[in-house]
Amino acid sequence: MQLFYSPDINENTLQFTFEKEESKHIVKVLRKNIGDTVHITNGKGWLFTAEISIPNINKCTATIVSKLLQPKRKYHLHLAVAPTKMNDRYEWFLEKATEIGIDSITPIICDHSERKVIKPQRFERILQSAMKQSLNCYLPKLNDAISFQDFINQNFESDLFIAHCEETDRKSLKKQLKPNTNITILIGPEGDFSVKEITKALENNFIPVTLGETRLRTETAAIVACHSVAFINE
Repeated sequence: MQLFYSPDINENTLQFTFEKEESKHIVKVLRKNIGDTVHITNGKGWLFTAEISIPNINKCTATIVSKLLQPKRKYHLHLAVAPTKMNDRYEWFLEKATEIGIDSITPIICDHSERKVIKPQRFERILQSAMKQSLNCYLPKLNDAISFQDFINQNFESDLFIAHCEETDRKSLKKQLKPNTNITILIGPEGDFSVKEITKALENNFIPVTLGETRLRTETAAIVACHSVAFINE
């Protein structure tokens, strides 16, 4: 099954017309014709099955024949991850986290951050592509980049963790996680969180955790955290 994405389709849609690029892909590459089936999601949990009615390479049109709302996961994972110096590493994290299972992502700008500007439109395309590839009908929410200070001062309704490398009292993340809960995890930049930031996080009820015995890159740490949460919820 190949999954297409459009935020404009909803449970009341009866007929849908694809954009030019996807129309060309459906007709020229996939060679879909009248009566052939395609699948579409709006990223909000809905999976639509449709039949091609007008196989036009510029405006391919399909008629919705069925719809199914996929159940949500029993947990909510929010990762706040500092942008990496090399942009492709952060993009790799976005792709793999979407495949594994994540609900919300916030780029946080920290004291030691070398990259302070991101490209949200490109990030969104990567999330959409990974969602379609993994046949997931829920698109992770990409929040605006925010400073560590502003992020930490928000009100959270979740279990809170900060993963850092300072040689202080830290607990194992996998031993702290509980299934079917809302979870927020902070992952710092290449230079780690500053001592000031760690102290501030602890003052705001974040639990300091370690992700293993070795020192991990930012994007690797984020994936390990994501997988740990998914594993505990299997």
